[in-house]
Amino acid sequence: MDTFEELLRENLPVLQRFVFFRIDHRFDAEDILQETCAAASANRNALHNPAAFKGWLLAIARNKCADYFRAKAKSPEIPVEVLPERPDTRSLSGRTEDSAVRETLEKLSKADRQILGLAYFRNWPQAKIAETLRIPLGTVKSRLHHARERFREQYPYPSTKSTKKEEKAMKKLPDIIPEYTITPLDQPPFPVRWEELMGWFLVPRIGEKLTWAMYDFPEKTRTEMCAMEVTGPAEVHGIRGVEIKAVETSPMDCNSAGGQEEVTRHFVAQLTDTYCRLLAESHMEDGVRRLYTFLDGDAFLDNWGFGEDNCGNEINLFPKGDIVREGNTVTAKEKPFLLDVTGRYTVTINGNTYDTVCVTDCYTYNDGVVSEQYLDRNGRTILWRRFNRDDWHVIPGGKLWSERLPDNERIVVNGVTYVHWYDCITDYIL
Repeated sequence: MDTFEELLRENLPVLQRFVFFRIDHRFDAEDILQETCAAASANRNALHNPAAFKGWLLAIARNKCADYFRAKAKSPEIPVEVLPERPDTRSLSGRTEDSAVRETLEKLSKADRQILGLAYFRNWPQAKIAETLRIPLGTVKSRLHHARERFREQYPYPSTKSTKKEEKAMKKLPDIIPEYTITPLDQPPFPVRWEELMGWFLVPRIGEKLTWAMYDFPEKTRTEMCAMEVTGPAEVHGIRGVEIKAVETSPMDCNSAGGQEEVTRHFVAQLTDTYCRLLAESHMEDGVRRLYTFLDGDAFLDNWGFGEDNCGNEINLFPKGDIVREGNTVTAKEKPFLLDVTGRYTVTINGNTYDTVCVTDCYTYNDGVVSEQYLDRNGRTILWRRFNRDDWHVIPGGKLWSERLPDNERIVVNGVTYVHWYDCITDYIL
């Protein structure tokens, strides 16, 4: 095997992740993979530095993906060169908000598409639009106003305008978790759209922010707290998403990035119509900026990813029967990335009562961990609870979790005991 073939074989997994993140049709993605490999082979003599092979290969793939989306573009009133070069906004996990923009534009009149395209895709000032279309400036303002209104009526995602409640400063979560009760209901669970980032509770959409905190049991005292905010649009390896700033205060040892009392992380996340996922994470540790992206394989997936090929957590939830719960006894299938709706409950906390479904997660974050997440009808977390397998991370001769926390609640999953460790709540319930 020559050097080129060895390099291609070594970088094929990265190439596959790169293309499959951009192209939602599997067969089309496989065609682009073949075209990329063929083009790379045909132009192998153009590569003079083997150390630059990965970047060179991904550049070929990026061009092939761009050609694919240019061929699929359908908007004669807004030429393809006007539309943003974002073929990556469509992925194997569904439609994103950017692709929804295209679909919404197709529902509008030619005149509305024209003026929105000039104002928001070409970023032309209104005076230039008026000059180009040979209409008065006042007419541009009026047409643009009405076109925006018609676009909002057709757009499938809710407005990101802040409510009065959202405009208030984020509330500090209490030092002691409010008392709560969880009461099972003899009613079927309702389906729910859960758009939060798994484990972080934030919806990755412009304008979103929240604070969440962790509470150890049985003391019920606050330990770690995290303030999160979406700061703007972002792009990683050509994949569009949003940037999130997360400031963790008094983080657990595993999250402390070298023992820091406050850790600032920056994420890039993507929300589609079927999945929500992280694309990148970065933080400072020992004076070094550490950056991980979805192309980094297990180094990323083990810490920040979820689902096969990091497709993300599914957001349209309903009971599948993968996990069945009766009281504190849980029966779960043996399969990776196991998450299911396991019942309907009334949760009363902080003086408020919520109709919720319980989403149970088995072994997702790591082996030996189970969680319960109670979501209201808006798909927002009311309460999150973590349980550890009795021998999880117990050193030889050390105490089991049931011995360390003898008064904490227990559940039994497939015959194995798990012990309640800590809870999380967000300022959504305050």
